[in-house]
Amino acid sequence: MEHRLDVSELEPCEPLERTLAAITLLETGDYLRVLHRREPHLLYPLLEKGGFVWSTRVGRTGQFEILIWRQDDQSAESAALGS
Repeated sequence: MEHRLDVSELEPCEPLERTLAAITLLETGDYLRVLHRREPHLLYPLLEKGGFVWSTRVGRTGQFEILIWRQDDQSAESAALGS
């Protein structure tokens, strides 16, 4: 199941904090779609350390879309990458 989080209008460090809080709520099969105005380079090592993987895309408007799911959750990965 997809969970959405739009942090594109928030000021630093709030996007990072909200994203980290949101991923704790992910259950098996769930993934998080984060909309951000810039690429969150500081987030990536924290995700990796926490056992999450991600895919980053740049949208038509230049907005970044980060899809995040738990490592080894094949159903969440399939849902996220198929979206």
